[in-house]
Amino acid sequence: MADDTRQQDRPAGADIPVLHAVLYNDVATRSRQDPRPWHPIPPGSAHSPYVVAEPSDAAASFSVVELDSQELVGAASLWGIDTHNRSAHLGISVLPDFRGRGFSSDIVRVLCEYGFSVRGLQRLQVETMADNAPMIAAAKRAGFTSEGTLRRSAWVYGAFVDQVILGLLAHEWTP
Repeated sequence: MADDTRQQDRPAGADIPVLHAVLYNDVATRSRQDPRPWHPIPPGSAHSPYVVAEPSDAAASFSVVELDSQELVGAASLWGIDTHNRSAHLGISVLPDFRGRGFSSDIVRVLCEYGFSVRGLQRLQVETMADNAPMIAAAKRAGFTSEGTLRRSAWVYGAFVDQVILGLLAHEWTP
């Protein structure tokens, strides 16, 4: 994702096998992203978390692609969209080969643009593990404020860990 909004020709669903194999099947990493217990899902299953069956008012899922190379970078979403309170949660997953290259900040900014300008939301929220320094830094660069820590609130691969909550309101956001 980048500020360039060119429509790219990517076959629908082509990214699902890669996202599933690399992101979902990495049990330790997936355990940090999803509060539900990991369980095996066979390749090609309609139950993959990367399969989007129908458009939804409650979630918006995206493949993240580097515009110049057209390489798949990862996945991004607004989830738990509450149209009454005009709020949503923000989530990103970056493939290992693209981590540490500044994509997270760009992805967060694009999701903010989508959430505030396109969907008309009032609040976006990030929940991440307290030791996820890259996500916390990306959110703060986009203007998110740390709102608190939920101590030992997540069971992650055999241990309880703290979660950090960050929030951004529409009037605080600078496109």
